[in-house]
Amino acid sequence: MNAKYISTIRWKFIWAFLLSMVSGAAVLMAGYQLVNFMVYSNSAPPSAPYTRILRWIINHIGSGPLMAVAGIVSFLIFFFIFTRKVISYLEEITAGIQQITKLGESHRIEVRTADELGVLAENINVMSERLQHSLMEERAAVQAKNDLITGVSHDLRTPLTSILGFLEVIEQDRCRDELEMRYYVDIAYQKTLVLRKLIDDLFEYTRVSGGGPPLVLERLDLKAFVRQLAEEAVPELNLAGMTYTVHDQTNETLWIEAAPYELVRAYENLITNAIRYGKSGKKLEISFAREKDEAVVRISNFGDMIAEKDLPHIFERFYRAERSRSQHTGGSGLGLAIAKGIVDRHHGTISAQSDTYRTDFITRFPLCREQKESA
Repeated sequence: MNAKYISTIRWKFIWAFLLSMVSGAAVLMAGYQLVNFMVYSNSAPPSAPYTRILRWIINHIGSGPLMAVAGIVSFLIFFFIFTRKVISYLEEITAGIQQITKLGESHRIEVRTADELGVLAENINVMSERLQHSLMEERAAVQAKNDLITGVSHDLRTPLTSILGFLEVIEQDRCRDELEMRYYVDIAYQKTLVLRKLIDDLFEYTRVSGGGPPLVLERLDLKAFVRQLAEEAVPELNLAGMTYTVHDQTNETLWIEAAPYELVRAYENLITNAIRYGKSGKKLEISFAREKDEAVVRISNFGDMIAEKDLPHIFERFYRAERSRSQHTGGSGLGLAIAKGIVDRHHGTISAQSDTYRTDFITRFPLCREQKESA
């Protein structure tokens, strides 16, 4: 018989039952021989109290009922002994389940056997780990929501306070002349644009991080796509006093599956970020490469270095290496988070490197299947 089936709970109870019967029968036979010796043996003193008691029981109750009672009692005792480990393990599993059901409490049950109880304990451990993971995700989601509300409140309040202040001056007729009033209106208008940009970024981040509708993918020439975005950024580059160069490390076209309208936002954010923080370097560099089955695009600026302690956090929402959260020295703090969310939705990766010479933002996307197979 297969050892797997012999080690099941059913067979353990069958073996316990059989062993209890055999052990009980052995005890019963030994007891029967002992009673015979004590009652009917010539060496047994007839006047002994236990002899008189045993003879009275045999004469008035009978040896049959006496053996039946003794057999049942001995069987139950042995059955409890032989099943003690199984019952103890079952009680341990039950106690573990009760502990796991307490909110936020983690517990692991030791897997001692290969039978159904061992499988049950293992499944309970898996369930406990998943429950803990779910609780951690729930706590992280609550914390993320609180952080999002805090960040949004801070960034919305700043331009809104300025707008209200300038409009209050105008509404109370405290302007000296029309020129001053137009100056205040212009500032309020600029702050309103900042506010709209922040709200647009917030909606975009919420849409990207929440998954959004399924992407409509199409075959896309990544090189031509990024080159076109770079050309469209030339006016912004000129205003910043910058130029851009392209370095192509591969002669082949990099075909990927992507949703162009989504990917536009990601690369626009990366280029805008490079312009904002790379003005002092006067140059934006874009390079293309193929590494195994991935298309790699590197967008580099030669401005100030990103501190090593800030580098792991720059793709987090509302995170700015510049601590003042000033709209003049930094954006909404959502641009890179949006870019990462879009890249992630395309099953790509995005990373950053920075030293005293240059800062690189590197995106990687899986190539189209046809291009992988033709390699």
